[in-house]
Amino acid sequence: MSRPVLYIAITNHGFGHATRTAAVAATIQKLYPEVLLIMTTTAPRWLLESYIEGDFIHRPRGFDLGVVQADSLTMDKAATQEKLLSIQKNQNSIIASEVNFIRQNRVNLILGDIPFLAGKMAKAAGVPCWMIGNFGWDFIYRDWGGRFTEIADWISDCYSQCDRLFRLPFHEPMSAFANITDVGLTGGSPRYSPDELKSKWKINTPISKTILLTFGGLGVQQMPYDNVQQFPDWQFITFDKSAPDLGNLLKITDVKYRPVDLMPICGRVISKPGFGTFSEATRLGLPIVSVTRDDFAEADFLIEGIVNYNYHQIITPHELFQSNWEFLHQTPQVPQIAEPIAKNGNEVIAHEVWDYFKNL
Repeated sequence: MSRPVLYIAITNHGFGHATRTAAVAATIQKLYPEVLLIMTTTAPRWLLESYIEGDFIHRPRGFDLGVVQADSLTMDKAATQEKLLSIQKNQNSIIASEVNFIRQNRVNLILGDIPFLAGKMAKAAGVPCWMIGNFGWDFIYRDWGGRFTEIADWISDCYSQCDRLFRLPFHEPMSAFANITDVGLTGGSPRYSPDELKSKWKINTPISKTILLTFGGLGVQQMPYDNVQQFPDWQFITFDKSAPDLGNLLKITDVKYRPVDLMPICGRVISKPGFGTFSEATRLGLPIVSVTRDDFAEADFLIEGIVNYNYHQIITPHELFQSNWEFLHQTPQVPQIAEPIAKNGNEVIAHEVWDYFKNL
């Protein structure tokens, strides 16, 4: 058998889809190094390399856009609609150009998270398309109503052409997909020991007073960093390069470090609803402080997921942006479901991909 080729198409939205799928790709590569990975995403190569240690082909292409955002919490629906209509209008040429690449590179399987054109590309190229996700973009846009309803119908039709879905936890029903396999949490694992990290950055605060602030690749424009000065004997950690220089705020700027690498030395993570952060924190048993989001339909399912399966504090935007963070003096609530959630999503998907290649 010639070397199996896996084409991985990632939705063009923030960094969360790229990192969670790169974690799956890294597991495939680790368990089955014969597989050639083609990572098709507009996410930067350094981000993929922070998860995938071996070789891969990076094809910087985007087939959708998710939501146009100024930062991790501020959406531009008008610009999103305009770009989606442009993609719909030009879908045939977008698909045709990619089908040529897929055929020339003898791709055996397409794995998507979760760009809706991937199913049509696969059909046109004559290869199967499997998807990974906890929500579809049809679900997000349908919630916005108006002209977005027609767009959502088109996207649902695209998804219906996929051969299989690996449905992640914290999910909406994803009813556009006919063949659904439920899997456990996915994500990266820490690469450094707590002692290494504490020594490198001279951190000597107890874990209970070490707080990770992470709001995805886009960050949050109005983050009230001054609040950390209310907690002088605590240590806060951020990956936001634009954060101010404060004595107890550590800014991580070296791209080889990821939020998941710092999680083992933290007592809590303060975040927005996002699958990648929620999943990696829950895999490690790290309590989550999450701000609510009323304008993004996925958020309710994510928050329900951590309420059920992780120690948690759910706060309002006012508590995050206008308070003095008194919530840090409160104890996180216990998960509502006693049984632990499955955490083997990476491995299950990797084994299924390999089983498919074995039978070619």
